[in-house]
Amino acid sequence: MDHFPSVAFIGGGNMANALVSGLLNRHCPLSKLHIIEVAEPLQRQWGERGVSVVPYPDERLSRYDVWIYAVKPQQMRDVVLATREWLRPDTLVISIAAGISIGSLSNWLNQQGQPWQRVVRCMPNTPALVGEGITGMAAPKSVLEQDRAVATRLLETVGQVVWVDDDQSLDAVTALSGSGPAYVFLFLEAMIAGGLSLGLTMDQSRKLAIATLHGATRLAAESPESPATLRERVTSKGGTTAAALDVFNREGFTDMVKQAMHAASTRAAELSVEFGR
Repeated sequence: MDHFPSVAFIGGGNMANALVSGLLNRHCPLSKLHIIEVAEPLQRQWGERGVSVVPYPDERLSRYDVWIYAVKPQQMRDVVLATREWLRPDTLVISIAAGISIGSLSNWLNQQGQPWQRVVRCMPNTPALVGEGITGMAAPKSVLEQDRAVATRLLETVGQVVWVDDDQSLDAVTALSGSGPAYVFLFLEAMIAGGLSLGLTMDQSRKLAIATLHGATRLAAESPESPATLRERVTSKGGTTAAALDVFNREGFTDMVKQAMHAASTRAAELSVEFGR
């Protein structure tokens, strides 16, 4: 990243921590970063890292090119209303709150009765904490290409970026990659428990399960072949893998995952109604 915009994070939790770490790893100057965080323990942590931090928004916010709202959906409206007076005409606003629509953000940020146009909504995921995240992003047509490019560069400091068309598509992203790490962790828990039930130790089961999942996903990422083809290559007719997959199929594993994802997407839409007024 050749040019760093100045960035203010409204909310200094895990995702702000991931993004700041990503920016610093790309040699972004500390002077370009600012945190607004009400929790005293987090304030101390940011201060120890040398990052500018304050408990509440003030006129200093107007000095920053990009604002990243990193607060919970239920807090978003109040936080936006508490900060919008310091918007500049060229401020780019990025939200990482699940379920809060672009329309709600634009209306809350309105200036002189006009909805704010420079808004990007995104949904990162927790692997961003180790620089391996993926972020779904959406913006209205009014957002300039240069603003999209800035948002992309910022979120690429913690992983990959995928642009989608609208809020509904971003709800689907939330169901797939936003909530997806939890599905993976649940599967890991199940694999470890299965290893224990077969007589392996906790250390053995954990190491085998994590390495297997890591290796399989890396193979899927680097192979030109589809996951289905890779699965078929591991599965010999009448063999051990076939016996295991028969149980998954009999219990409706694929349909269960789809139902879970639909539930997550529906909940994201519900959050928009609950907290987006």
